[in-house]
Amino acid sequence: MPGLRLAERRSHALLQALLTFGCQTNGFTNRDLRALTTALRGLKPGAVTAGQTTYDLRRLKTRGLIARIPHSHRYTVTDHGLHTARFLTCVHDRFLPTGLAQLADHTPSPLRAASHAYNDALGNLSRTTGLAV
Repeated sequence: MPGLRLAERRSHALLQALLTFGCQTNGFTNRDLRALTTALRGLKPGAVTAGQTTYDLRRLKTRGLIARIPHSHRYTVTDHGLHTARFLTCVHDRFLPTGLAQLADHTPSPLRAASHAYNDALGNLSRTTGLAV
């Protein structure tokens, strides 16, 4: 998702916060999000400014992950936001480490074979199109 890079600690903290706030029926504020993401990132209180959190809220809202509660300064997590946060958090925490460990291991595995086939196909395509370096 552009602007929410999976490998960045800030983006991961935002996704984890969405999972936490998804259970709150009265929504959350800029201050709530700032406090939680600061703690999740292991930063000192006050290290994240209200402006930085406003930027994060705008990114989340633009992508449909949160919605503003009318006539308030509170936000709720959308169903799309909850599902996206759950999926990307699982990918980051479970799928990537396991997959990368399999690729680094020198024993044969289906993922390793697929990686070799993918790299071979890209090499063939680049030679065919004349883009080989």
